[in-house]
Order: sequence, then C-alpha cells, then structure tokens
Amino acid sequence: MKDIITYIRSDYHRYYGGGYNTSLLKIILTALIAKNHCFAYSFWLRLCMRKNPFYIIARLKHYRLSRLYCVQIPPTAKIGYGFYIGHGIGIVINPGTKIGNNCNISQFLNIGSNKGTPATIGDNVYIGPSVCIVEDVKIGDNATIGAGAVVTRDIPAGTTAAGIPAKIISNHSHPEYIQNKWQIN
Repeated sequence: MKDIITYIRSDYHRYYGGGYNTSLLKIILTALIAKNHCFAYSFWLRLCMRKNPFYIIARLKHYRLSRLYCVQIPPTAKIGYGFYIGHGIGIVINPGTKIGNNCNISQFLNIGSNKGTPATIGDNVYIGPSVCIVEDVKIGDNATIGAGAVVTRDIPAGTTAAGIPAKIISNHSHPEYIQNKWQIN
C-alpha cells in the first residue's frame, strides 16, 4: 500500500504541486470532490492497479470514470511516477504499454497494437493531442510528440517529432511542457 500512496502523491504533485508534504486526507478529498476529473481518474487507476483494501471500490470508480470520459487506461499498463493527463477524454491505451516517469498525455491519444507488443515510452515525455502510437515503438526520454502525429517508428531521446508518419523535426526537447516534475529518491 505504501508504494501506491507514493504513486498517488507523485500524480498529485504533478497536478497541484506540493505532493511531497501534502496530507493524505487532502489528496483523498481532492480526488473525491475536486472538479479535475483527470486527477480523480489517475487516483482511482492507481488504487486498482494492485490488490489493496480499497480494490473493489477503486475498480468501480475507475470503471465509472472510464465510461463517463471515454478514457481506457487498464490497470495492467505500467505507468511511472508523476503521470499527468492534460485533458482526459477519448484516451485508449493498450494493457501492455509501459509509460515512464513524469509523462504528460493529452486528449484523443491512442496507443495500440495488433500484435500484442505496444509502445514503450520513456521519462519526461510530452504527447500532444490526437496522437496515435502504433505497435512496438520506443519513445526516448525527454521526447516531445506533436499534435496529430502518427508514430510508427522509434523516436530518439531529446527530440521533437510530428507529422503523419511522425518524423523528427527538431533535436531539441521541450522541458517547459513538463511542469512540477516528481523527483524520485
């Protein structure tokens, strides 16, 4: 349960800052009554990733929010610390996807695979709106994927890619898109 709380604190920190010292009660109340459905979704997703005393309630809340906002992120996806959903609507992620620490995703994201080998996304990655990531591609650390891109090949670390199919348009990353990074001790 301790590691689940650390994941939840890291997500809270990315949305609101101060996740290191914020009381657990405040984080829970934020998930229950805040207007930000993206954090609430992330909160319940983290709670239903592993068996814990709140597993049944978490699964029901996760299912309800998934249906309400058309967000399909299965609990089997491996998601690192500081996960940030920019605009939580129309997101579909394959169950075997691996997402690193401090990643931002936006609306209408699709990470899929026909062959059962989905993408691996590195740390500090920003993925813009309406992006499709297809099959077994690797997106390196500190990469930026522009809006509307269709990623069919690997994207190296520290680059910006955009277009259909996605091509590297800059060898410069954009750290300003990743706010309130969670520092892993």
